[in-house]
Amino acid sequence: MGQQRVLVVARQPGRRAEQRQRLESAGFVTSEAEDPTAAHGLLEGGGIAAVVCCEGGEDGDQWRVLTRHPTAPPVIVVSAEAEVSGAVAAMRDGAADYVAEGAAAGELAAAVARVTEAGPDLVAEDRSSRQLMALAQRVAGKEVTVLITGESGTGKEVFARYIHDRSPRAEGPFVAVNCAAIPENMLEALLFGYEKGAFTGANRAHAGKFEQAQGGTLLLDEVSEIEPGLQAKLLRTLQEKEIERLCGQSSIPLDVRVLASSNRDLREEVRAGRFREDLFYRLHVFPLHLPPLRQRTADIIPLARSFVAKYAQLGGAGEAVLTPEAERLLLQHSWQGNVRELENVIQRALILAEGRSIDAGAIHFEPVPVEGAPGPEPAAPRAPAGGASVRELKPSAAADTEATLEEDLKGREYRRILETLAEVGGSRKEAASRLGISSRTLRYKLARMRQEGFEVPERSGVLYAYGG
Repeated sequence: MGQQRVLVVARQPGRRAEQRQRLESAGFVTSEAEDPTAAHGLLEGGGIAAVVCCEGGEDGDQWRVLTRHPTAPPVIVVSAEAEVSGAVAAMRDGAADYVAEGAAAGELAAAVARVTEAGPDLVAEDRSSRQLMALAQRVAGKEVTVLITGESGTGKEVFARYIHDRSPRAEGPFVAVNCAAIPENMLEALLFGYEKGAFTGANRAHAGKFEQAQGGTLLLDEVSEIEPGLQAKLLRTLQEKEIERLCGQSSIPLDVRVLASSNRDLREEVRAGRFREDLFYRLHVFPLHLPPLRQRTADIIPLARSFVAKYAQLGGAGEAVLTPEAERLLLQHSWQGNVRELENVIQRALILAEGRSIDAGAIHFEPVPVEGAPGPEPAAPRAPAGGASVRELKPSAAADTEATLEEDLKGREYRRILETLAEVGGSRKEAASRLGISSRTLRYKLARMRQEGFEVPERSGVLYAYGG
């Protein structure tokens, strides 16, 4: 599997060295920069999965500058003085996560893993999974477009990386673009790049994701979220194997393999007029459909064990093991949030487990109960603007509500976002205005909520579940 590269930004060499050591011990590849100016140069080169930026002292709040970079990956703030007000402000202004500098050694690595979707190697024990793996292995060596479909959280990006890593392009870059998490007015510039002066704030030329993936593989994750006008430009790019940057004067030849993924039925999207039929057939050369986890039960325990090993630092007694009773509970669950829900449950179990054994008492599919505290209040159904009815807003996968300040803040933030979206009928622009945040920040937060198994309303008011 390709490794995730993380950029550490801090003015003090000692702070940079400390954070790099934490990340490298967890298996991440790191780079470093002294300030946002140096960081921008590295971001332009691509291949950065996340930025860890120190706050406080000489560093001040320079991380805010990085979040405004047009192609900035998720930015995690490491604060010297963790405060409630600082965490709230950071999340509001676009930070992907907020970690105290004095926190446990594994907390920063866990935060980076969450925002980069760094997962285990492909686990395929179920018969259907083995058949899919065999198909992926066969198509890996062929220069054709692969469309990977399946419910949210089934592991579509893991399969895409598997194909890349076994292709002749394995030594080249693997670049993934979450088309659902990027504002429509920025996605074109992000994909195709732009020349200096192409728009306000374009102070220099920038290579887009297609160029950054030269010699390697580009994954268009949630490709169904691309708006129709941009679909036409994407189709031409796939046909001609060349691009033009925004305001560019010449074409740039491409040597890129394109993979695409979607949690929707693209044929239905074509019939509904939301997705171009010609683009569908251009992407649908070799389709792979990933069944939900509940239909490949033989994968559940091997996946759970791989997550136990991955998040071992969350437990306090070293390497942990699942007891037979705990495994039985995992097999009986329906896993509506698929692999991502399983990952959340295992992380929670490692925190709650006593000693090295993860028993049935540490397995919680619902919010962890706090003695003496009232239970969660059910969300009342709301009708969006336009009169269309919606289902009750609630997470499709159990949220980790361990009684920590961070999770409490996150839970309140998510509820507020969902309530506001319901009130405005799913309009991202109006919801961002009411919440007092930028549209870009809202899009990122919605993408993270989908990754955690929450149901997010579409603009029409219909709800659908995301996760991966």
